[in-house]
Amino acid sequence: MKFSVNQEDLQKLLNYCQGVIEKRSTLPILSNILINANDSKLTIIATDLDLIFIQEIKHIEIQEEGKTTTTSSILYDIIRKFSSGKKINFSFSGENKLQLESDKSVFHLNCISASEFPITDENFNQNQFSIKSKILLKLLNKCKFSVSNDETRHYLSGIFFHQTQIEDKNFLTAVATDSHRMSISKVKLNEKINFEPVILPKKTIFQLCSLLEDFDGDVKISNIKSKIKFELSSSVLISKLIDGKFPNYVQVIPKNNNKKLEIDLKLFLNSVDRVASVSLDKKDGVKFSLKKDKLNLSVNNANSGDGKESLNVKFDHELDISFNSRYLIDAASQLDGDKIEMFLNDTGSPALIKDPADFDSIFVVMPMKG
Repeated sequence: MKFSVNQEDLQKLLNYCQGVIEKRSTLPILSNILINANDSKLTIIATDLDLIFIQEIKHIEIQEEGKTTTTSSILYDIIRKFSSGKKINFSFSGENKLQLESDKSVFHLNCISASEFPITDENFNQNQFSIKSKILLKLLNKCKFSVSNDETRHYLSGIFFHQTQIEDKNFLTAVATDSHRMSISKVKLNEKINFEPVILPKKTIFQLCSLLEDFDGDVKISNIKSKIKFELSSSVLISKLIDGKFPNYVQVIPKNNNKKLEIDLKLFLNSVDRVASVSLDKKDGVKFSLKKDKLNLSVNNANSGDGKESLNVKFDHELDISFNSRYLIDAASQLDGDKIEMFLNDTGSPALIKDPADFDSIFVVMPMKG
């Protein structure tokens, strides 16, 4: 095997691999990436057995085709320390060593045979649809912060993707909840698709987000019973799905929250953030004391002190209610417009947060006691 590749292209690719590979893997082969040079393209594969990432770099100079595996983290560390834009020459010698050479540097890295690398090939062709990368990224971003960290309820530790129908319109809907808050976002589909409901694991979500941030185009999605596949122009992500039943989230959406609070988004975000600074662990609730067109925010911490701030708002009632500041900031940070609308009921009922600039996304936040 002998080929040359551009430093920047390879660094970007290896950066994605770092997110897939488990740091503390018991199997040495899982710390490695598969490097395959053939047909004037370089294909690199990384896996943790639950997630497979495949990416190609096209139009590279190959003097000799071949494949091998080497430790991902070491290769990445070397590549990112080479000067940007340099050409790196790779060659594989018989003693199971991969040679890298650029400028005046030469490295020899240990390899494990490519035949030991675990790759499964499955046929995903039956259910397939396409979605624009930025739309998929929006759905993920609006929901990912509500994903649960509670490992006992594994079915909540991902985003629930499913098709919904409202009147005669079809939507791809994403939902996440940790039972203290919930995010729901949907996107209209041109037609009904053949797509089984799935729960996408947290690790997959973050990998997918980093791929989508750098990509503008169509993403092909196909799923079979326990796996889902995302195809971008030069990369593929295949993931196992979370096995479990997502709860009936529709019944959690507040139906009779008639007290509407309207605030300038930037003012609200900055104000909550400032007042919450007084609480070290951010566990103290931000207390909302609402009167007509006035919101008094306060946080009181026995150890560190208290903070107060008042905002002019649109509100026609009186109400006292407390929220976790982090939950409010997370949801408000995902709003597209310049206003936030909160629909409230009473001190103990969840708040419904809407974005006047995006009717397809809503957030529900449970209040804190006291």
